[in-house]
Amino acid sequence: MMNQQEILSNYFKDDPVLDSHIFGNGLIHKTYILSKENIPAFILQQVNTNVFKWPDAIENNLQLLKAYLDESNVDLLLPLPLQNLAGSLHTYINNDVFRVTKYVEGSHAIDTCLQPEQAYEAAFQFGQFTSSFAGLDISRLKATIPDFHNLTFRWKQFEQALANGNPTRIQQASKEINTILDNKSIVTKYEHICNSEQFKQRVTHHDTKISNVLFDQNEKGICVIDLDTVMCGLHISDLGDMFRTYLSPGNEEETDLEKVFVRSSFYAAIVDGYLAKMSGQLTADEKAMIPFAGEFLIYMQALRFLTDFLNDDIYYGISYEMNNFNRTINQLHLLASYRQSIK
Repeated sequence: MMNQQEILSNYFKDDPVLDSHIFGNGLIHKTYILSKENIPAFILQQVNTNVFKWPDAIENNLQLLKAYLDESNVDLLLPLPLQNLAGSLHTYINNDVFRVTKYVEGSHAIDTCLQPEQAYEAAFQFGQFTSSFAGLDISRLKATIPDFHNLTFRWKQFEQALANGNPTRIQQASKEINTILDNKSIVTKYEHICNSEQFKQRVTHHDTKISNVLFDQNEKGICVIDLDTVMCGLHISDLGDMFRTYLSPGNEEETDLEKVFVRSSFYAAIVDGYLAKMSGQLTADEKAMIPFAGEFLIYMQALRFLTDFLNDDIYYGISYEMNNFNRTINQLHLLASYRQSIK
């Protein structure tokens, strides 16, 4: 049972009297909004250490971002956790990990990208985030989820599932397995990018869904949030995740494939928003590979869903028996639509 006052005593010498309520619908962390006289004041989170097994890596990266912003003249709003009285951004109580962040006044988040303008604003914010840390020594960043967007690693997991997975499920998914195998050229192209000096590692968010951007009352982007997955990465990770999650009106849970398709105006908005801040930093080769970002991320997600299905659903939470199988079909359909639309 969370003891709010015990947590807050690590941040304030005189404990403020705050009301606490569950906040948002995030699937990873337990999140609460702390209010004073019905006015939002702070966000309190309990970090899910089953997903983020190395919270010290998150602490390291967030401290690096904070120090960089404190020492530079970069104009970037970034809601970092408050330092506790010991100077840390995370507080450990009985093996649980907590953090407190100031509530961004006048902000709100959205769960679904409904308009190209929202896609542009979000992409602008993620582009601004990466561009703002162009001078940071990325060698000091730690992997908070090792191999998170490493397609070579995901391919090896898939091969292991083919060799050792549920034989019945392997037979059930034979069509989808063949589609994955037929598109291994995506893995090859990814590996070429990783080995090319023209593609740079940067400070990358890695989880660019629309709900990780705060908007103001005029639907203009304010800042990005949820910084646990900030690590070194390639531009195709952030762009690809935006393409995967913004372009289709139907999300990865949709089983009516008529609702899973690419809205070209959203694609253009994402590219324009991201390049508004990143155009001067990307190489010519990186710009030329922007369309590949969608193929890379959508394919990788299909691969991960299928791998989990073959392994009897040991990673992703499911709502029904064939959930991961249907997610795989969904993402492969989206991949085909993406390739047809983005030529």
